[in-house]
Amino acid sequence: MSSAKITSTDNGPYVVDGAVSLVDADGTEYPFSGQATIFLCRCGGSRTKPFCDGTHETLGFEATHRVVDTAITSAVAS
Repeated sequence: MSSAKITSTDNGPYVVDGAVSLVDADGTEYPFSGQATIFLCRCGGSRTKPFCDGTHETLGFEATHRVVDTAITSAVAS
């Protein structure tokens, strides 16, 4: 089984490392053909949604969330 790691960057996108399948609301799958890392928009301003195009830098997007309670993380994973 493959695994992926999703990292929220400070004031930037989600970085997705590993083999994943990304499907939109209509059920259309985005092909990644061997691409190991993708960047997903968090600011909402990207013109290439769901992918990051760097717009967060010009918008002054701020998000530096950290995991606060490991019990919350465990509950979400279950």
